[in-house]
Amino acid sequence: MPDPRSPRGGQTSGPAPSTLSVPDVSFAEPLVDELELTTAGLEPATLPRRKETVPNSPETLILAIETSCDETSAAVLRGDRTILANVVSSQSALHERYGGIVPELASRAHVQAINPALAEVLRQADVTFWDLDAIAVTLGPGLMGSLVVGVAAAKSLAALLEVPLIGVNHLEAHIYANFIEHPEASLPALALIVSGGHTLLVEMTDHGLYEVLGETLDDAAGEAFDKVARYLGLGYPGGPVVDRLAAEGNPRAIPFPRPMLNEGYDFSFSGLKTAVLTYMDRERREGREPEIADVCASFQAAVVEVLVAKTVGAAVDNEIPTVLLCGGVAANSLLRESLEVACTAAEIKVYHPSPALCTDNAAMVAGCGYHRYRRGIRTSLDATPDPNFPIT
Repeated sequence: MPDPRSPRGGQTSGPAPSTLSVPDVSFAEPLVDELELTTAGLEPATLPRRKETVPNSPETLILAIETSCDETSAAVLRGDRTILANVVSSQSALHERYGGIVPELASRAHVQAINPALAEVLRQADVTFWDLDAIAVTLGPGLMGSLVVGVAAAKSLAALLEVPLIGVNHLEAHIYANFIEHPEASLPALALIVSGGHTLLVEMTDHGLYEVLGETLDDAAGEAFDKVARYLGLGYPGGPVVDRLAAEGNPRAIPFPRPMLNEGYDFSFSGLKTAVLTYMDRERREGREPEIADVCASFQAAVVEVLVAKTVGAAVDNEIPTVLLCGGVAANSLLRESLEVACTAAEIKVYHPSPALCTDNAAMVAGCGYHRYRRGIRTSLDATPDPNFPIT
């Protein structure tokens, strides 16, 4: 890790994250269990200390680390919504050749990227380690090998700096991306969390109080996007490519099914994914090459119709006045537009983060960490990552 005594420098950044390149990953390089923070020979008594800020202070500085999947991210947040810096090192190019995330490669890439990310976020935020009031980190859910890298770094920092460690649920953090950009969003609210690994409807009655109303029974929506894109030869990650091609196609060209459209609040996208693959195979067997833009548009329309119908239905049925869209798939243009139209018609307020805060990033972890910090929630340095960490 960078030297905690490094001088201030750089400028603060806005909500759009900065990007770092991911170094090449060597299979021969051993995966380390811990990340060491050096103190350059200083005795403990000589290390600088900053008096802990009052938890509700708007000047509270939280450094957050996010390594749940294939992005290594670090952010510094002042108070509950001022992003001083948000750095993301993406591994998309690393995993693209495999058509999906390879957990072992993801873990190794996190090890190589975590120190540069921390150094860069401090430089951009113009702060030092000793200015921080707390360290927030994603404990789960996610890939175990990825989570341990961020958690080890966060625990090392919290122990050396003698500041609180704040463990955060990754899904909860996605919700808080909304509060960073939309402080006017009120509770209770219904969160539609839709990403590559998760699709669920969560009622949030207050900060930290959640009830899952519905969830996917098989594939997550983002997972279906990626698998369909891979089958169509569109590369990884598939969501943005499908979204872009869908804009050129006819969403009514192919009548793909709307699975479980009128069956409660749970989701199922495995059958829809299979329907797309079956359609492509049939067309090609009969000597016809499908129009890929139409396939993308029709598939995307089916996914979005299900997501919107169940979200608005749950909000109306449970008299929840606000909807929060979050997660990587929340960046999908049709989903954002369709949910806004449907919620407006139902007189429901709807919020979503900017696309940069929809995908995995540490700013959302810091936002969630701040609210846990102000409520006096602290995480033991003995805490371990939980790849199946539930939001409730």
